[in-house]
Amino acid sequence: MNSAFFEELKARGLVYQVTDEEALQKQLNEESVKLYIGFDPTADSLHIGHLLPILMLRRFQQNGHVPIALVGGGTGMIGDPSFKDAERSLNTLDTVKAWSESIKGQLSRFIDFEDEKNPAILANNYDWLGELSLIDFLRDVGKNFTINYMMSKESVKRRIETGISYTEFAYQLLQAYDFLKLYESEGCLLQLGGSDQWGNITSGIELLRREQEVQGFGLTMPLITKADGTKFGKTEGNAVWLDAEKTSPYEFYQFWINTDDRDVVKFLKYFTFLTLDEIATIEEEFTANPGQRAAQKALAKEVTTLVHGEAAYHQAVKISEALFSGDIQSLTAEEIKQGFKDVPTYEVQPEDQLSLVDLLVTSKIEPSKRQAREDVQNGAIYVNGERRQDLAAELTETDKIEGQFTVIRRGKKKYFLLKY
Repeated sequence: MNSAFFEELKARGLVYQVTDEEALQKQLNEESVKLYIGFDPTADSLHIGHLLPILMLRRFQQNGHVPIALVGGGTGMIGDPSFKDAERSLNTLDTVKAWSESIKGQLSRFIDFEDEKNPAILANNYDWLGELSLIDFLRDVGKNFTINYMMSKESVKRRIETGISYTEFAYQLLQAYDFLKLYESEGCLLQLGGSDQWGNITSGIELLRREQEVQGFGLTMPLITKADGTKFGKTEGNAVWLDAEKTSPYEFYQFWINTDDRDVVKFLKYFTFLTLDEIATIEEEFTANPGQRAAQKALAKEVTTLVHGEAAYHQAVKISEALFSGDIQSLTAEEIKQGFKDVPTYEVQPEDQLSLVDLLVTSKIEPSKRQAREDVQNGAIYVNGERRQDLAAELTETDKIEGQFTVIRRGKKKYFLLKY
């Protein structure tokens, strides 16, 4: 085993709390350790808030350990109260099952379930929680915990005043039971999670000690905060998903390329597999000339390639450069769809007049014909990046990118999409 591995995790800022650091380091240095992280299916895709724990599983696997990705098909039916201000809405069994399958597929892109030496393991806690009777649960798990112990957990304390249901209150016992079951079936000794999971993780370690007289370990990663105070993982108020259908590779790339200067080196350590020496070199270049954005470019390249592949990264760069230069005609219809996903779109009808002035009004790009004529004459209207000043101009087949789209720009930054 790599004895420097744990020290590197700390140097990257990935270790927030450890239950017994010295004993854990000794265990990691001496043998291949099985470890797990749980992913509750609260949607049909994981988002970049899950990326740090996923990449932690990958880091451990690369260093000879065995990662267990636990899909919370059972706990996802309940909802984790940890550091949530309100009760989660409960989803149906069929919904959670469908989401669990989707998440399994996403996890396989990051950790290797076919590795010859230390293949990753995929588990779903519905397999044991779905068969557990209430009486068995209370006798075998509940008897190990006092109410005082459960209420001392920070995740519960925060909700006592505003109210917490028994359902969510019992969540920490379900997560503790997961640890016990994974120890019994796989010999798992280490649970990882975000720092908000500390209470749940230590409950699992306590259950292992009581039921199996075994020392388990817990390690938490820091919750990611942004220097400007906004929530990590959101752009324009929406989550940044790992599913390309929900967040296009171009949008994904844009999220990372727009990282705040104050956060970018930290994110390089968190989210990339560049060595610390390589990151130090990038930091040096970035500090000397922040305007060149070397750190942001490296971050966006590494993470976009990791999540969506090299071809998608190059496509995202191409779209970004075309939008910056105004060279819209170099883009394919698929790239237009990605780059202009959120701009106002008008579907051109067979009966519409195809004169530029008429279409500007029909599509509501312009409020009136008078304003449309004025903007065309003043050079404020661009079709696929080219200025059009002819009042008699009509849009023709050559203005339709792959017969599907025409991009209209009004002024410097207002884009509109005509769809055929």
